[in-house]
Amino acid sequence: MADRVPTFTSTLLPAADLALSLVLQTAPNGIRYTAFGETRIGDAELERVVGSVPTALAPALAGRAFYFVPLALPASLSEVPARKEAHRSSTEQTLVAAAYTTELSDEAICHRNVPVPASAAMPAHEGVFISARLLRDQFALAFEFFINVGNAFTAEAGVPEGFATLAWSQAKTDVRGETSHDAWESRSAALATPARPDERAKSEFLDSAFADAVAIYLLSLAVDFDYAELREREYPLLAPQALAERLRLVAHLFPPNPGYEFSIRYRRRG
Repeated sequence: MADRVPTFTSTLLPAADLALSLVLQTAPNGIRYTAFGETRIGDAELERVVGSVPTALAPALAGRAFYFVPLALPASLSEVPARKEAHRSSTEQTLVAAAYTTELSDEAICHRNVPVPASAAMPAHEGVFISARLLRDQFALAFEFFINVGNAFTAEAGVPEGFATLAWSQAKTDVRGETSHDAWESRSAALATPARPDERAKSEFLDSAFADAVAIYLLSLAVDFDYAELREREYPLLAPQALAERLRLVAHLFPPNPGYEFSIRYRRRG
């Protein structure tokens, strides 16, 4: 990817300006992406991760492009959120570090969404700048990318009725856990008064649960991983059988591209 990397004199570059100088690739599934700087991501690795997104998902992502960079950070340190995963869109300028340093990594966050103006080569779009060097392995890199894909698709296309029915039935029967901190919190809020669910919290729960399920499904196409690797300390993970039901439904809605396979395997205890 060295032919796509321009020369700059500054260590920190405005993300929108950088985006205008880069040439985007279009994967066979229609996803637009590129890499810049010392990401330490091999071409083949990045192509496989991006290529795992089923073609059926791509039309909803037409207004976005994904930029894999060493580090993305806000210009104002005061804007860095307490949880680095909390990366909501902002009017604050986003900067990109062309190389990794420990000091800059302390200020960077997993990704930043940046409006990119139109150019002669590309229409205006939302650039998703992913901090590749904050993500220590292929699992983490792929999951961050897929979480962005899942959230973007859900924002554009909404939650399929079949998935909403399944996820809500699991929640109402008190199936253990959830697929993310956001889904866990919104589910708890929706069912705080079981006889009268909070409809706004329910809608937020279904959005989060579906985006999470899409991300986990895509992760399963790109890399092999164990259920336990999805655990986080902040919430109890959704029970394996319930998670499998959600993933099978997502796989039915969005079959894998050629060269990718979806499967769930169980190991006996002990």
